[in-house]
Amino acid sequence: MSTEASILHADLDAFYASVEQRDDPRLRGRPVIVGGGVVLAASYEARAMGVRSAMGGAQARRLCPRAIVVPPRMSAYTEASKAVFEVFHDTTPLVEALSIDEAFLDVGGLRRIAGSPTEIAVKLRREVRERVGLPLSVGVACTKFLAKVASAVGKPDGLLVVEAGTELDFLRPLPVERLWGVGEITAAKLHARAITTVADVADVGEAALVAMLGRASGRHLHALARGLDPRPVHVGRRRRSIGSQRAMGRGPKTAGDIDRTVVALVDRVAGRLRAAGRVTRTVTVRLRFDDWSRATRSHTLPRATEHTEPLLATARQLLADARLVIEQRGGLTLVGIALGNLDDDDAIQLELPFDKHTGGTLDITIDDLRERFGRNAVTRAVLLGRDLGDSVPLLPD
Repeated sequence: MSTEASILHADLDAFYASVEQRDDPRLRGRPVIVGGGVVLAASYEARAMGVRSAMGGAQARRLCPRAIVVPPRMSAYTEASKAVFEVFHDTTPLVEALSIDEAFLDVGGLRRIAGSPTEIAVKLRREVRERVGLPLSVGVACTKFLAKVASAVGKPDGLLVVEAGTELDFLRPLPVERLWGVGEITAAKLHARAITTVADVADVGEAALVAMLGRASGRHLHALARGLDPRPVHVGRRRRSIGSQRAMGRGPKTAGDIDRTVVALVDRVAGRLRAAGRVTRTVTVRLRFDDWSRATRSHTLPRATEHTEPLLATARQLLADARLVIEQRGGLTLVGIALGNLDDDDAIQLELPFDKHTGGTLDITIDDLRERFGRNAVTRAVLLGRDLGDSVPLLPD
């Protein structure tokens, strides 16, 4: 690990909402909600009233009746992200993108030409504000984990530096939820044992955490609680998974409604998979319910594929496997599909059904038709006339 606080975590504040406020002066200083049926983003003025991303639009408007609701403009967010990343790359060649609105930057070798890491962070925030018109929070620390925590603590529109040697003083008072990898389930397990702060995690010992959470999670959290994170900033790392999700609101859903959502999501992620020149072996279905509980089902195929049909068949089988959970819990509010175990498309792929009479595949697939006529020229009958939701902008693979 670096002995100098020279890793920056740069994170745009309330990204979608900030773009809307930048582009429409009437929205500045006012509560803004992006997305009507489901909240895609909320300005800090709306967050102060309890509005959160993925919340149903009706609930958000009850919490914040004065909020201004605007439709998402994905192309505007994509352009804003590109402009911000130009600033990042003008700052240092060592940029590791995490999403369209956040990245790690290693500025450790720039002191002679650009100043100290803190001076670089100050300039970075100023450049993003002047060139792109958006607020940026930056955390500076010796490790990626600490830099990310620092930027979160410093929000909104802040700069927080964790100097070398002060890491534990900064970390120990924080709640366990600040540790990378602590979600609702892990937090509940820790709270049940009166472990509520990072200091508690560090003090309880690695063996106790392993017994409580399993070997991998226990060792991971114990290391982070002591400020240990040896990972460098990686440049050019390819995406490890491709996913998409759709919030479904809190109304009743039929089996057909859920299936149509799965079909649309698989179509979307399969198209992104092929566009990236990748193949996949693992399909995961993620479900969320109105009590914020979650369920996950995964299956790994015997061979890799880029084709939609085997991925859709697998996703449907996983959904069928989760049917009992859906019926018991009720209130399904979100469905997600993720493709993992990615490889380049020259890997051996799962074959489609072979027709011995024609010497080719048994049927012309929807992928074949889309390749010939264009993605938007062909769709499935079950999706005709239906809102497929917004396609969230992504970084290039």
